[in-house]
Amino acid sequence: MSTTTAPNLQMATLGSYKLSSPRGFKGIVTPSLGGHLKAMPWAKLWSVYNVSSLKYFHLNSNTSSSTRFGKIAIKARSGSSENGPIAGLPVDLKGKRAFIAGVADDNGYGWAIAKSLAAAGAEIIVGTWVPALNIFESSLRRGKFDESRVLPDGSLMEISKIYPLDAVFDNPGDVPEDIKTNKRYAGSSNWTVQEVAESVKKDFGTIDILVHSLANGPEVSKPLLETSRKGYLAALSASSYSYISLLKHFVPIMNPGGSSISLTYIASERIIPGYGGGMSSAKAALESDTRVLAFEAGRKNKIRVNTISAGPLGSRAAKAIGFIDKMINYSLANAPLQKELSAEEVGNAAAFLVSPLASAITGSVIYVDNGLNAMGVGLDSPILDGL
Repeated sequence: MSTTTAPNLQMATLGSYKLSSPRGFKGIVTPSLGGHLKAMPWAKLWSVYNVSSLKYFHLNSNTSSSTRFGKIAIKARSGSSENGPIAGLPVDLKGKRAFIAGVADDNGYGWAIAKSLAAAGAEIIVGTWVPALNIFESSLRRGKFDESRVLPDGSLMEISKIYPLDAVFDNPGDVPEDIKTNKRYAGSSNWTVQEVAESVKKDFGTIDILVHSLANGPEVSKPLLETSRKGYLAALSASSYSYISLLKHFVPIMNPGGSSISLTYIASERIIPGYGGGMSSAKAALESDTRVLAFEAGRKNKIRVNTISAGPLGSRAAKAIGFIDKMINYSLANAPLQKELSAEEVGNAAAFLVSPLASAITGSVIYVDNGLNAMGVGLDSPILDGL
């Protein structure tokens, strides 16, 4: 996939800096299925977002101990141009803070959502699976993700802080001894859901947006009839109950009027042979829970809860099911819109859903799959030849 770049590309450097504008924001610092951005979706977002030119920014040296690596921090400015209000209907998230659970590379939907929220002005903090944390931070520090960090204004997406996270465990008492002593978890601490929420509260106070981009089924390649009880429950724990746990612990630190989204898949309601191990059940549970959580979090905390049913994407995580390329080809052949789905299209839909523009949308499943969910038969079936 191609990446949209703009003039005045700012490259990350060692050391920490702050960017400021005489009329706009000051920059701030830091770092399950997405990809590089294609030109058209970003161009559309850019056309309504209208970030001011970087020529108005200047560098101020600054130091920060909140991150484990140095970087330039940039926040896009929106809301008005130097000549007056913006025309159109912008997705404006300036002043908002988002916690995105499940970002471990630059190749998944979680990353794409982070980019879209950042492009709309939100501050980004993330939770990364503990065993993947060191590689993720190292890749960011070495500039490996710089190309895919480019925002519409040419700046680089920054993440204020990365937290180690394993959403399978609610609190330290849930962690078994074999995980505590596992070398992949060595050097990390405070990574259960409760501890991460407490750390975010200590470091930032509150958040406005919560994103669940987590899924795992250890037996996903097995048919449901061959799935063990342990494998089935593991899929539900990691892929659906983890969302309940995140909301349970993060809602208390979410500002009223905030929003939360998760990611689901059409296998929740249609048969997708090969998507096994209880993962179809986990996605169905996630969608059902979305409706109940929308009621509970809405009535009690004025928080909106939605889920995006995203089409197939050839991310690293999706490779685990073993036939993701075939699903992508099937979608190209059968969806109403015959084009490859890009991660940024899901990211842009997420930006809309968590913005004030979607203030009356909650408890909903939003399909972002080129319309594949609407099809009842596959047009590439030999039986339909001649129609």
